[in-house]
Amino acid sequence: MTTIKEIRELLATVKELDNPLFLELEKDSRTGVQKEISKRKKAIQTELDEDLRLESMLSYEKELYKQGVTLIAGVDEVGRGPLAGPVVAAAVILPKNCKIKGLNDSKKIPKKKHLEIYQAVQDQALSIGIGIMDNQVIDQVNIYEATKLAMKEAISQLNPQPEHLLIDAMKLELPIPQTAIIKGDANSLSIAAASIVAKVTRDELMKEYDQQYPGYDFTTNAGYGTAKHLEGLEKLGVTPIHRTSFEPVKSLVSTKKDK
Repeated sequence: MTTIKEIRELLATVKELDNPLFLELEKDSRTGVQKEISKRKKAIQTELDEDLRLESMLSYEKELYKQGVTLIAGVDEVGRGPLAGPVVAAAVILPKNCKIKGLNDSKKIPKKKHLEIYQAVQDQALSIGIGIMDNQVIDQVNIYEATKLAMKEAISQLNPQPEHLLIDAMKLELPIPQTAIIKGDANSLSIAAASIVAKVTRDELMKEYDQQYPGYDFTTNAGYGTAKHLEGLEKLGVTPIHRTSFEPVKSLVSTKKDK
């Protein structure tokens, strides 16, 4: 008689829910066998659901494929809201119909999966560009303009240059056709890829800043205004990476000047 381990290995090769092997094995009255059948069916259904989700996130790209456009760059940024650190943008060109399991808006990907999916994007992308605008640029031109500069910098690094840009809710002054998509990182795989690249890049930068400027908890909060960060500001003052045009940093700097 075939062992349950052998059946498990056999089921691992099955990719379709209507595979005749299921009907054959369902005649086996052993509880262990029935459990393996149920487990494999559930796994196949999860894979099918994920494929459907990824397929729906390729809708903007597929419209462009129909027009003969294949070099499509997704563009996104992270770090508009923090009190410290840069704004980071990424531009990513994925191969035609590329699907990366688990790829989504970076805010929806569990933190422990960030590096794994970031690596998958690095492995599969045709080209990746990264633009970083530091706190000084943000203070000089404002966060919206600094975000645009970071995006343009990221796009300029792409090789080959894209034929079309899919951008998360932004329009750039560039001679490249583009589509601004509301909640783009949740609706386009190309933008989602840029989202995770920008997120991991910025998080790593903030970890380095945490070593340089301890006491603000930058590794955990990435420069956002958490209680620990505000406590650090109160106790230790403003660092060279803080955005002096953002409150409450702005008030702390002006108070210091007044003293």
